[in-house]
Amino acid sequence: MLRQNPILDLSTEEQYMLGSYTLEKISQYLSYTDEVVVAPELIPSEIVQYAEQIDFAAPVKPQTAVQHVIEGLRRYQVHTAHPGYYGLYNPRPNFMGIMADTITAAFNPQLAAWSHAPLAVEIENYVLRELAVQFGYPRDVADGTFTTGGAEANMTAVLTALSYHFPKYATDGLAALEKPPILYASEESHHSLVKAARSCGLGTNSIRSIRTNDSLQMDIDALLEQIRIDRAQGFAPFLIIATAGTTGAGAIDPLMDIAAIAEHEQMWLHVDAAYGGAIVLDSEMSYHVDGIQQADSIAFDAHKWLSVPMGAGMYFTRHSRILNETFRITADYMPKEGGELHTIDPYTHSIQWSRRFIGLKLYLSLATAGWEGYRAVLRHQVEMGKRFREELMRSGWTVANDTVLPVICFLDQDAWERNDQHFALIVNQHLLSTGKVWLSVFTIHGVPTLRACFTNYDTSEQNMKELIHLLNEARSLYYSQRAHV
Repeated sequence: MLRQNPILDLSTEEQYMLGSYTLEKISQYLSYTDEVVVAPELIPSEIVQYAEQIDFAAPVKPQTAVQHVIEGLRRYQVHTAHPGYYGLYNPRPNFMGIMADTITAAFNPQLAAWSHAPLAVEIENYVLRELAVQFGYPRDVADGTFTTGGAEANMTAVLTALSYHFPKYATDGLAALEKPPILYASEESHHSLVKAARSCGLGTNSIRSIRTNDSLQMDIDALLEQIRIDRAQGFAPFLIIATAGTTGAGAIDPLMDIAAIAEHEQMWLHVDAAYGGAIVLDSEMSYHVDGIQQADSIAFDAHKWLSVPMGAGMYFTRHSRILNETFRITADYMPKEGGELHTIDPYTHSIQWSRRFIGLKLYLSLATAGWEGYRAVLRHQVEMGKRFREELMRSGWTVANDTVLPVICFLDQDAWERNDQHFALIVNQHLLSTGKVWLSVFTIHGVPTLRACFTNYDTSEQNMKELIHLLNEARSLYYSQRAHV
């Protein structure tokens, strides 16, 4: 029997019409993203005024509301789906991922209890197992959970490491520990670790920021020395966090060496592979993260290099019981029928309680593209990064970072040699003003550099050459203006 609530729902006919209209607008946006300005001029008062045009005391027709939002997003956001977006790890979302989020919103499965959404839970379990195997974990012991993103996955790593090394932590907290726990990460690691340390009760002083080498990788000698000092001063080193693809320069820490240290020091090793971990899918590149299979846990974001909509983080571990030991809890109001089938309720297995069906967007993407399809996408972007480096050097630019990943930090050769603190910022402002590209600025060895990341699977060689042209043009303008100062 068809049911519609006249206040919160639409008739079947209205649903079809609005659905068709919305899908048409989405398809138009995705088909012609390259025709919009990559980044708008930011005028806060104008944006606030647009948001407040809808008066909740005077409801509008559904199509009017949808049209208002779609037009507003077209005007007022950085378009990460644009082939000229070379910014942070925010790729163009694939269409199957978009459809997955639509299906998830419609069926609205509740993934706290297994019995309420058994297929959804098992789809996620399947995806997690298959990806864990890609990372080198044995299928029979690998475990994991979907997270809202890398920040939650990294916090989960800190919590599981605490539970593993300090069994009383879950019940008695940090006050029961004899020595202050200490964790280690490179100075290039993601700042979500700061939030994790605060949230877990460790405080930011528990983090030892380890210097990096010329390639911006964690310095092994510095790590060993800091652990030695901390043990001598009465601290309890318990966790090393390595990074496979740093946010700024795409650096991959020496995972094999760090794994050997973690084993020798009897510490938990977590690898933040939120972006770079995807290269395990390609046998020709996976050796760059050799040692990741020895990690006790791994963080990975499918909404980065696997191009699904935000957010689809994951936490993997080779300790089959640690998630349960860290998060298990009982509640009288939760459904019990799943327990009779020897299943695991997700709310006992992660930080989250009620949550959406995160894993479907990756399940449908893998179902239609497969491992080989994703390998082709990764290779294309790596090749674009390689060609971009070559074109830069031909045009007199200096590449400042060293990574196999398609993350390129660069500066004009003369500006690099002069330690020019203004070049990258001024040139980037000019690039953004064209509306054709979006780059970021990242400081390497004290010098601001331009940073381009090939994160869009639609970015072509033609797009790359246009970027080179715009860069050369902006550089000429910079030196021309400087000559007249």
